[in-house]
Amino acid sequence: MAISGFGKGKDGTTTTGTSTSSAPAAGGLGNLTAFIDQGSEFEGKLSFKDTVRIDGTFSGEISSDNTLIVGESGQIMATIHSVCVVISGLVEGNIIASEQIVLHKSAVVNGDLESPIVIMEEGAQLNGSVKMGKVASSASKSTPPAANSDADKGSNGSPS
Repeated sequence: MAISGFGKGKDGTTTTGTSTSSAPAAGGLGNLTAFIDQGSEFEGKLSFKDTVRIDGTFSGEISSDNTLIVGESGQIMATIHSVCVVISGLVEGNIIASEQIVLHKSAVVNGDLESPIVIMEEGAQLNGSVKMGKVASSASKSTPPAANSDADKGSNGSPS
């Protein structure tokens, strides 16, 4: 399969492997730097800075500073940490994305999702939990005043 249909075009718009339209794709895909084709099998730790597409089988851990694309024939058994994850195949493992996770209609995910944005097409299968919101900012926020109002009351619920 050729990889020329991936990444940014000359006009700055993005394309995906299933479409060559000039409309921007979700996640702002960068240049495709690696491609694991159908029939390939890898195991271990995969780390990359640009967009990678996997149509083969991968087991282990994946970390990325950009976008991971799992094609329809892709089978991933891994924990994934990335900026953007686009899934059309099978993923078994937890996925943490700092920007967004996209599950296309052919996606099957057995694991938990954590991202500020989760997009799920009709037909996609998710067996796990979803946690949305900015992870780094939610830990640093103080408890809202309304949540503390009951703490100012005595054990019987009346003001002390």
